[in-house]
Amino acid sequence: MGASAFVAHAQDAAPVSREITVPGNPILAEGDFYSTDPAPFVADGKLWILTGRDEAASDVNDFIMPEWQLLKTDDPASGKWTHYPAIIKPENVFAWAEEARAYAGQIVEGPKGPDGRKRYYFYAPVLEKNSDAEDRFAIGVAVAESPLGPWRDAHPSGPIISQKVPVANKIQNIDPTVLIDDDFRVYIYWGTFGQVRGMELARDMITPKGPQQTITGLTGFFEAPWIMKRKGTYYMLYAGNNAGPSSECTPAVYHACIAYGSAPSPMGPWTYRGVVLKPVSSTTSHPGAVEFGGQWYFAYHTADAKGGGHFRRSVALDKMAWDDSVTPARIRPVEPTRRPLPAPAPSRNIAQAAWATSSNDPLPVQFWIKALNNGVVKEAPLPPDMWGSWSPNNPPSQWIEYRWDEPVTINASRIRFWNDQPAGSGVGVAPPAKWHLEYWSSTGKRGWKPVSNRSSYGTDPGTFQNVSFDRITTRCLRAVMEASTDGKTHAALAVQEWEVDAPAPAPVHIRSDGAPPQNCS
Repeated sequence: MGASAFVAHAQDAAPVSREITVPGNPILAEGDFYSTDPAPFVADGKLWILTGRDEAASDVNDFIMPEWQLLKTDDPASGKWTHYPAIIKPENVFAWAEEARAYAGQIVEGPKGPDGRKRYYFYAPVLEKNSDAEDRFAIGVAVAESPLGPWRDAHPSGPIISQKVPVANKIQNIDPTVLIDDDFRVYIYWGTFGQVRGMELARDMITPKGPQQTITGLTGFFEAPWIMKRKGTYYMLYAGNNAGPSSECTPAVYHACIAYGSAPSPMGPWTYRGVVLKPVSSTTSHPGAVEFGGQWYFAYHTADAKGGGHFRRSVALDKMAWDDSVTPARIRPVEPTRRPLPAPAPSRNIAQAAWATSSNDPLPVQFWIKALNNGVVKEAPLPPDMWGSWSPNNPPSQWIEYRWDEPVTINASRIRFWNDQPAGSGVGVAPPAKWHLEYWSSTGKRGWKPVSNRSSYGTDPGTFQNVSFDRITTRCLRAVMEASTDGKTHAALAVQEWEVDAPAPAPVHIRSDGAPPQNCS
């Protein structure tokens, strides 16, 4: 059922739902609904996931997130879910909030009301309409007797956290996560862009009780904190972004891993413990974890749905395991799973069987070498969707190289350049002034040789440039590019995708990570 079948509902209206059965991750994979920022919780014997809803067009690099939605299941292994596509819109609950800014929130079950009924609290980061704060993101709280609502503002006078309340701060106040401890004390944490705060709340789940504290010790913290407790130890999952060629988190600054720390008390001291989830197909990463039916589950999002992307993300759920042989217990790395996919059609392109490297290894942290042969071309790519060479002093030439584990026979190649400056520029990223292909010859006089009897080398960006040449057998191929120049400086170079064709189609082989093939030079 398409997204157009649903319209906005007042919070008093019964939410629309649909029953779905899915064979794996992502849970919503058909491209009619995109989901993001998962916050799992248990209510009434069911596993629920609160998610945002991405609605960006395929060529829009911005967070278009107008509302929240819910997923519910009796048993994740069954693949049977109830999907509630439109549960809460910010403006329908918070009179002081702007429309259509539904960022990462969380639902927790709080103390029962005076009438003995259950109460659920929804912590939501929204934009405050009439604030003159430098950053107007603020955290509001809604309350309901069911995860399905109706939801009411629990603090109608405004947000409980902003750059102005309860005390002034200069951070962006988003991504709240809440823990009700065993002694019924309540703690809230939030933050992004490397800043995370924590604070105790009163038992009313709203009123600040303790001072805001800056949380430290979480190496590489970027955003998306998620608090939980197990066997007396406090754990904080978070999106980490300490990028670099030797980082255990991520090589590219636009990507994130999910890391975690532990502490003996709610406010620390926190100690970094490692990486739970390596970077996924979306640049952002966002964790949530919960125990259900004696099993811990780990929720995250990817770009793996049909038509998915960095701003069209989809929630996934996998089991999470603990290593109790150490103290405190370690969270074992989560291996993301995907629903079965049809076998790819036979193809001449054998680039995905190659290991990629370049003359500017290690790459600047905004780019990603594996983008060269991941088979993905985007209308509006971000820097990690390409190989690039930008530096303060760009050299006059660069090369990119494929190495195969065994010799391959090839006779064509296609390359897609990217630019933000025109040809002839000496700054930014421009298409190459010219380029050519070289292969490693291991017969006769060994060394790099240009391909022979080739067609023309086009340089237009934004479309594939096709080159055919005489059939060769080799283990290594290079694209050597001369940078654009204004006569004084050289522009950088960027390639979004580089394909290499064998003479005839064959089943597609994707090389797994591992040791690189032997150097050809």
